[in-house]
Amino acid sequence: MGFFSWLLQQFGWRPTIRTAPPKNPDKADANNKREDPSLARRAEDSLVSRTSSEKSHLKPSRRSEPRPKHYRRRPGKSRLVPNRRKKATRARHRSIPFVETQGPAPYRYARYGSRTGHYLDLSRDGDETRLQRFNLPIFHTPEELANWFGLPLNRLAWLVHRFSGGRPETEAAAHYHFRWVKKRLGGWRLIESPKSVLKSLQSKLLRELLDKVPAHGSSHGFVKGKSILTNARPHVGQTILLKFDLENFYTTVSFARVVAIFRSLGYSREVAIWLGLLTTSALPGNLRFQEQGPYAIVPYFRRHLPQGAPTSPALANLSAFGMDIRLSGFAKSFGATYTRYADDLTISGPSDVHYALGTIIQLVYKIVRQERFSFNHSKSRILRAHQRLTVTGVVVNERPNVVRADFDKLKAILTNCLRHGPSTQNRNQVEDFYHHLQGRIAHVSMLNPARGQKLSELFQAINWTR
Repeated sequence: MGFFSWLLQQFGWRPTIRTAPPKNPDKADANNKREDPSLARRAEDSLVSRTSSEKSHLKPSRRSEPRPKHYRRRPGKSRLVPNRRKKATRARHRSIPFVETQGPAPYRYARYGSRTGHYLDLSRDGDETRLQRFNLPIFHTPEELANWFGLPLNRLAWLVHRFSGGRPETEAAAHYHFRWVKKRLGGWRLIESPKSVLKSLQSKLLRELLDKVPAHGSSHGFVKGKSILTNARPHVGQTILLKFDLENFYTTVSFARVVAIFRSLGYSREVAIWLGLLTTSALPGNLRFQEQGPYAIVPYFRRHLPQGAPTSPALANLSAFGMDIRLSGFAKSFGATYTRYADDLTISGPSDVHYALGTIIQLVYKIVRQERFSFNHSKSRILRAHQRLTVTGVVVNERPNVVRADFDKLKAILTNCLRHGPSTQNRNQVEDFYHHLQGRIAHVSMLNPARGQKLSELFQAINWTR
């Protein structure tokens, strides 16, 4: 015991050590007034004599102090707080995920529970009310699905690799043709084209099922009645234009997300799994790498939407439905406009958007990441009115128009075809040069009918026998 502590005890005073501010400051001030000032001065001297380690215990931490009522978070960092749903007063009905059955399998190719030793019936949790909402075909078991396709069930099971663990063993056993394509800005893209049998099933699935489910209104890519022109029109005459690009758009959509899409439409878990296997791809183990080594194949490891299948664009649009809802509502709150064409996101607005530009960009990144997509930051752009504003190749400064450089280049090709013959202008060895030029002229005519008319007159005057 120190000398000063012993002396203070002789006087009958013991210091009280507090680690936090008093709850009632008025009462604490009254207690301090009752104490002798000389004794308090002596107590301060005793506290000074203590070691530095003891001082750290006596000093309250800043975090323990309550924040004042007028405290505000430092500006510059925006937080995206999700809306919390209130607890329902009534208990919700939860569908049973599966039913264990005693005895034989409830249907062919039913899944077997290895832990319980019973078959699992996953065909009872469908919702026909949801299916009837979009007039979708109704089936609950794999056999009903095979009958709808007009195939034997064992043939359908072969297409989904039911006998090989859900993945082809070799490239020859796969139901897709794999082709690597080099990207314009570097890297490689894998094109997975379904073979004839699987392609016919996917085309039927697209026409008679997926085409009946509408995409979000802000989605313009691969939607009937919409095009790059409808995607560009909402941004005409805006002052600020923000352009974002999603990286690996199709491969980001996993097998689980595709199954969840079919489940949300009302199909049973068993049918949703089979439909997910029919519309996704799993790479074989002997697929060859490209120049950059095995890293090119990393995004394709898990089962994913194949780029090249007829059903992939529709399923990708449905998987981005939640992102479209959030981004369109978010842009509207700032007085801006949002559209999406496949993996191209565009937000535009008046000059007032300039003051909230940092917040908008930051929150767009957060929303996209929360929806389990990723950005290609090298393609993000901020364009202003004094620049050429383009949305999916359409100029939108004053009205939808074609890029002048593209028009001049096509006009020069047609003029040289007229003077020297078409065979001298097919430098890229296009297989059907006649229809290739027709398609490019139709593109210009859609955006600028007057310029398209001039190009059509040149095209009609060309002698294609030269």
